[in-house]
Amino acid sequence: MTGRPVTVRRSAGPAGLLLVAAAAAWVWMVTRWGGTQAMPGTMGVGLPGFLAVWTLMMAAMMLPATAPVAGLYARTITVHRAPRMVVFTVAYLLVWAAAGLPAYGLAAALGRVTSLPATAGTVVAAAVFVVNGVYQLTPLKDRCLARCRSPIGMMLRYASYPAPSRDLRAGLHHGAFCLGCCWSLMVVLAAFGVMNLWAMVVLAAVISIEKLAPAGHLVARAVGVASLALAVAVFWVPALAPALTGGGMTGM
Repeated sequence: MTGRPVTVRRSAGPAGLLLVAAAAAWVWMVTRWGGTQAMPGTMGVGLPGFLAVWTLMMAAMMLPATAPVAGLYARTITVHRAPRMVVFTVAYLLVWAAAGLPAYGLAAALGRVTSLPATAGTVVAAAVFVVNGVYQLTPLKDRCLARCRSPIGMMLRYASYPAPSRDLRAGLHHGAFCLGCCWSLMVVLAAFGVMNLWAMVVLAAVISIEKLAPAGHLVARAVGVASLALAVAVFWVPALAPALTGGGMTGM
């Protein structure tokens, strides 16, 4: 456990397929939504529709950063690699799909903020930035990020799982660590607009850099400090949180 980001030199096939799936999800997001609206709340859709869109969003944002770990896990599989990697990936995305349930509740609650005085939206936006900023600097964030950046220990753990459920449990376990690492960044989407394409691109880049870059752990801390700075700045520039303050409903 050195904390260095994992690299994959062999079994590029499974990692490549995850990147293709992520690219397909990005294409769907861009062509379907246009991605520039800072729409408040649940975007006017019910729970089933929200969960479907949310899961596609998570596939687009999370699979690129997960591809190296998936490639490493694929190297531990000697038979039936393709179907087993499908199980691993589906289980991983199920974790994020389940996270869509509290995300829907949070989005619905925050969507009501726009009907309150503008000051209330600014205060809520500041709270959202503070939550992310503080979590980015916690030991729990460091622990989850370390596991994602150097997953050799997790590979050894997965090897001990019973064969019939190994891929399912491995996908769920790794998904849980990724959720622990990135949930506060997803909360920030509520401030910019859940379907704001530019916010998604920036956060996806932050997630990938945190997990894959040599200084990713330092980037995570810098993002935390920047988020705390945004919590202060939003009182002077409410448009920094357009979905909660109504400032700039056409983009981030």
